[in-house]
Amino acid sequence: MIDDDPLFVAGRQFRSRLLVGTGKYKDFSEMAVAIKASGAQIVTVAIRRINLTDPTKPMLVDYISPKDYIFLPNTAGCFTVDDAVRTLRLAREIGGWNLVKLEVLGDQKSLYPNMIETLKAAEILIEDEFQVMVYCTDDPVFAKKLENLGCCAIMPLGAPIGSGLGIQNYMNIRLIVEQAKVPVLIDAGVGTASDATIAMELGCDGVLMNTAIAQAKNPIVMANAMRLSVEAGRLAYLGGRIPKKFYTNPSSPVTGLISE
Repeated sequence: MIDDDPLFVAGRQFRSRLLVGTGKYKDFSEMAVAIKASGAQIVTVAIRRINLTDPTKPMLVDYISPKDYIFLPNTAGCFTVDDAVRTLRLAREIGGWNLVKLEVLGDQKSLYPNMIETLKAAEILIEDEFQVMVYCTDDPVFAKKLENLGCCAIMPLGAPIGSGLGIQNYMNIRLIVEQAKVPVLIDAGVGTASDATIAMELGCDGVLMNTAIAQAKNPIVMANAMRLSVEAGRLAYLGGRIPKKFYTNPSSPVTGLISE
């Protein structure tokens, strides 16, 4: 069923609905094994924080190849429109990447998205012919505004970046999913496999995570767990859960029983 249910983003087809980051690992070797275990096809790359051009130092492409994965440049660490736009234009010059992940953060402590600046940056990038996957708050109004601007995927946070708290606002995520005509992917806040499953059961099209895998006691084992949890959550969503009820409903019929 998973093979027959691909994820489409900006006209591209992917078999995996799990996207992973490349930061916070012990080293590049551990990162490469964990990413392989996750089954992810899209990996996010923080252009401002990782070496992509200096061959005298360890380079990401020595461990994971753009031939095997779709690199998704992101604007991690950007707090202004100018910084975000400049970073992604640089990414396009370096690697020709047009599919990008935009995030414009509000402050160093919470790393919460600054939605006013995010909207401005998204508009500039879309006019510049980028395909923008956008990190945002779990606000259905802002999510729809970003979609209407032309963003190719909406990526609301489940909880603050790196918090591991899981999805905090089920209702808003469900509203975002119901109104969206582009993919919705939970981005940030996942702590363990059940968080990813819940995101998928709510109808999200995918999940992006980094810290939950990279900072786990065993990142490789956790990466595999996250792969399975995303698949299970998607299948559960497609299968359709039973309604919640206040009273019991016996599994076996209570009529037509054999009399003693």
